[in-house]
Amino acid sequence: MSNLISNWSNIRIVGDTQKEVRGICQDSRKIKSGEIFVARKGDVFDGHHYINEVIHRGVEVILCEYLPHDLHPSVCYLISDKMDSDILHLLKEYYNNPSEHLILTGVTGTNGKTTTATLLFHNFRALGFKCGLISTIRIIIHDHELESTHTTPDLISLYALLNDMVEAGCSHVFMEVSSHALVQNRIAGLKFALAIFTNITQDHLDFHGTMTEYIKGKKKFFDQLEKSSFALINSDDRNSSVMVQNTVAKVYTYAIHSPADFQCKILESDLNGMELRYKNISLYTSLIGEFNAYNLLAVLGSSILLGVEEQEAMQAISSLKPVEGRFEWIKGHSKKLTAVIDYAHTDDAVEKILQSIRSICMPQQRIITVLGCGGNRDKDKRPKMAQAAVLNSDQVILTSDNPRNEEPGDIIEEMENGLTADQKKKTLSIVDRHQAIKTACIIANTNDIILIAGKGHEKYQEIKGKKIPFDDKKEIEELFIQDI
Repeated sequence: MSNLISNWSNIRIVGDTQKEVRGICQDSRKIKSGEIFVARKGDVFDGHHYINEVIHRGVEVILCEYLPHDLHPSVCYLISDKMDSDILHLLKEYYNNPSEHLILTGVTGTNGKTTTATLLFHNFRALGFKCGLISTIRIIIHDHELESTHTTPDLISLYALLNDMVEAGCSHVFMEVSSHALVQNRIAGLKFALAIFTNITQDHLDFHGTMTEYIKGKKKFFDQLEKSSFALINSDDRNSSVMVQNTVAKVYTYAIHSPADFQCKILESDLNGMELRYKNISLYTSLIGEFNAYNLLAVLGSSILLGVEEQEAMQAISSLKPVEGRFEWIKGHSKKLTAVIDYAHTDDAVEKILQSIRSICMPQQRIITVLGCGGNRDKDKRPKMAQAAVLNSDQVILTSDNPRNEEPGDIIEEMENGLTADQKKKTLSIVDRHQAIKTACIIANTNDIILIAGKGHEKYQEIKGKKIPFDDKKEIEELFIQDI
């Protein structure tokens, strides 16, 4: 530890600094003997209250904002009045600036982050690179998979993950960068080779308050890029120019409907995939929908900017498979139904996926949408999501998603408030999500398409503080097997 703090002039030290350090942790439940415990005062919890607990578990170094009353003679206390900068200093020293040894790509935007980051990971793996992935669905260190709990991990966990990726021999890392992470400085000190902006629509206003603050949070990512970095933005999104108006990075664009550095056209699209035209070359993919054309275009542009030959990148992209819970479709049997599982949880995402489904529907096929909204989240988008579903579906079933600490019936009522009397005639309200999906199967006619939106890859429902097993894909597969 004395080596770690040798250039640390602004910190107060109480106790012996001759300690061996085996890691850094701010979660008292997960800390191990030999690790530095970071105790800081948060909005909900005060880490200082857990100092005695971690000392009893063998911790001998505490980084804190104020000195506790009871001091242990065997413990070294590091007292900081600039916790953010001191944690960053400690992480950089201990993990030797891991992003300096990686080609790090971050993806931000309301929709498409998970798909774009995951497709990039698989594309570069197919090209022969050792890669890391940090996403909402999963964290992968080359071929070792870990559970993901946040879109973007906390700063301390993130540095540890990136260090593990360096030690595993990864050359490239692809990660989602959420607006929460940007506002909370969870990517502080990291060097990004490439930053991607997908799009922005209303979301997370429960956290940001206004769209202006939400956009400002996303923009922060591009403001802090270095001159050597690339910024790749979706120029079909009207906020794309705002994102890069103050960046010093080299800016490139991708688009379908406007001129861009990387531009493609959708030639054909059906349930078997799409044919895209990039320059004068056709690219065939099993992915479906215009939004996936955007995702693939971002992957292509990113690959080329990161040094991959154009033809080689396109060949690898053509073999990519859909991402779990993102426009993932399942075929039924006797009624020949098709179910689409998707994470869509904003009105824009619901509208886009339904429009994509409609564009590949046969005239006699109906779209039945099963939709819920999450509890303890942005309430303003609930009526808008219901409106988007009704306007683009033949039948809508409103149900629960992750109600968390709210009553699911109240959430559904708020969704219904966005509908006219005539629109309500196209809807059913069924609180139980299993029954809602089952009802969609019962009322569907042969060849109809059922969209089950909102949860995507999630394998649980959050109800009153508990995570109860629930998997949309498993539910529909079992109903198809039962031939309901």
